Amino acid sequence: MNPVAAFPNVYFLGIGGIGMSALARWFQANGHRVSGYDKTATPLTEALAAEGIQVHYDDAVESIPAEVRQHRAQTLVILTPAIPQDHREWAWLREQGYDIRKRSQVLGLLTAGRYTIAVAGTHGKTTTSSMVAHLLHHAGVPCAAFLGGISVNLGSNVLLPPTNNEQGTTDNLPVVVEADEYDRSFLTLYPDIAIVTSTDADHLDIYGNKEALVESFRQFVAQIKPGGTLILNHTADQSIAESVAAGVRVIRYGLSPEQGPELYADQITAQGHQFRFDLHGPLGNVQNLALAVPGYHNVENMLAACLVAQLQHVGEEPLKKAVAAYRGVKRRFEFIVTKGDKVYVDDYAHHPREIDAFLRSLRALYPGKRLRVIFQPHLFTRTRDFAEGFAQSLSLADEVVMLDIYPARELPLEGVTSELILSQITAPRKSLQTKAEVLAAAESDDTFDVLATVGAGDIDQLVPRLRNILDIRWNGAEA
Repeated sequence: MNPVAAFPNVYFLGIGGIGMSALARWFQANGHRVSGYDKTATPLTEALAAEGIQVHYDDAVESIPAEVRQHRAQTLVILTPAIPQDHREWAWLREQGYDIRKRSQVLGLLTAGRYTIAVAGTHGKTTTSSMVAHLLHHAGVPCAAFLGGISVNLGSNVLLPPTNNEQGTTDNLPVVVEADEYDRSFLTLYPDIAIVTSTDADHLDIYGNKEALVESFRQFVAQIKPGGTLILNHTADQSIAESVAAGVRVIRYGLSPEQGPELYADQITAQGHQFRFDLHGPLGNVQNLALAVPGYHNVENMLAACLVAQLQHVGEEPLKKAVAAYRGVKRRFEFIVTKGDKVYVDDYAHHPREIDAFLRSLRALYPGKRLRVIFQPHLFTRTRDFAEGFAQSLSLADEVVMLDIYPARELPLEGVTSELILSQITAPRKSLQTKAEVLAAAESDDTFDVLATVGAGDIDQLVPRLRNILDIRWNGAEA
């Protein structure tokens, strides 16, 4: 029996989060009455409201829908870690004895007993999980998916399983899950297939040091079911493979055979916005794959996704067509405006290695072009821990514009500001600006060919306004 079927009401604290909203959509589609709180209205919360989900933005017990307040035993409350300890609604729900679960715990319940494909890693997991879901869906393999971003192909962060299929039930269909290492959330999952894209140091506010983070990955891969498969990036800590259970197959992947993986790409070429490559792997080779989402890191991500598709018996031709049809994830190497050799790209990168991969790919696509990067650091702790790495990766640009740190769940740390990164950047031009100054510069300063907005905070609020400005300047479009 579905373990959450006993709860006709589902109430979300932090419903606007990308992972939380995916769960909200799943519950709504499965006949539950869904409602929730979030701090501010966003396009995502507005989309949920348009889909019939009740959302409010004031932290007040009286704003909780009546059916939730009056039917405690019939209500499941789902909580995001971003909710502060002094939140009034959360305190009241605790006092009243509601069943309150973390998002990760609910994902564990929903995937229990299902064939689970989990994608983990300190970066690359959103793109890779969206690739897996897309390849299977496009090739006609019935499946479900919970994603950490809005898939352009699906137009959503959740893929609902078909209501009718040959088996007559959705319980045994594969489910693709983005497995989040933050707060050790992924330890609620017991996958049949696990991809680990990276184990770089991150979330040190939670883990304290990299070894503790790597240990959590060891625990995660130890939960792969017997007879399952671990698909491990060659740059990840290889010691985690020693923790898999007996009978779990380990397949390593990377960009070239020189790196020693069993799964690799060669003949990689950049043609316009497209990357072409050949796949060589233990389940067969596939030549001349065309990936419309650029970036060497995305070629690597697609290698892992293709192997999952092969494990699910997707043939060569359907696989090639599915790869060619993939259009990416919102805010992951997303082309916003193009005009000849001038381009504006937006990306969610918020770790030094992600930024390095993104900017190197931009350089490969636009060699010799003047590159301006607008970057918003995400979290005071991450800025403190990786300031030197951020500066090194951002120095690949010709000009770096820094915004103030986006705090998210954190309080300020003494001495930790964007200047900590800016002072170490070696790019020819660098500055600290407000969002208003960024917009003013876009209207008057044309000393760049390629513009990139980068970061995981609220920098995305700049994107539509920059799009309008550059549309008018470059294309003569109406705003």
